[in-house]
Amino acid sequence: MSPTNKGRNIQSKKGQGFPSSTGGRLGAAAFASAIATALRNDFGEGRSAVKTIAGLTLANERAVKNWFNGINGPSGEFLILLCRHSDTVLETFLMLAGHGELVKVKKFGDVKTKLNEMLLLLGDLEHLNDKPTIG
Repeated sequence: MSPTNKGRNIQSKKGQGFPSSTGGRLGAAAFASAIATALRNDFGEGRSAVKTIAGLTLANERAVKNWFNGINGPSGEFLILLCRHSDTVLETFLMLAGHGELVKVKKFGDVKTKLNEMLLLLGDLEHLNDKPTIG
């Protein structure tokens, strides 16, 4: 008896893909590769990164390894969780969805928040100079 050929179908062979921002189609391989790059940029590479993502998303470690290796991409619910924990994945998703302008708005908001934090720190430093020294 010969073994069955029911191996795991990693990616669609029908040529189906995701719409790209240019109006063409973005294949499953390109989607998986883009998410893999974003994950590696935010979380690094290696076993600890896989474990971290598996813990954050409650996904199987094998699935997370496949995301990191670009073999396949996360499904909807996992993609949402990844976007919640990774700004880079969120920005990649928005770019793939053709919403690059939202990435600019998000980055502007991030810069504004950082600037406000820095202004608060500068204010704290000014108040330290105003306090009388003991002695």
